[in-house]
Amino acid sequence: MSGETFLMWLLLGVVAGWLAGLLITGGGFGIIGNMVVGIIGSFLGGWIGGKLGISDAVVGGFSFASIATAVLGAIVLLFVVSLVRRV
Repeated sequence: MSGETFLMWLLLGVVAGWLAGLLITGGGFGIIGNMVVGIIGSFLGGWIGGKLGISDAVVGGFSFASIATAVLGAIVLLFVVSLVRRV
């Protein structure tokens, strides 16, 4: 992964975390916490998308599929972390 690709996924993660925080009400960690979870979730979503064979969802592209997988990965991770935090 090149430096540009890494920075692109960091940016996607920040945006994905912010969007996930808006969509998952009551389970957020504040804007900074959601962005950190979004960064991790975007990498996780890209990795899972690549393993599932979703075209353009792999880490390294900037397309609708990569944005969607980043946001979905952030939403799923934010949801799981909020469930674990409640226990």
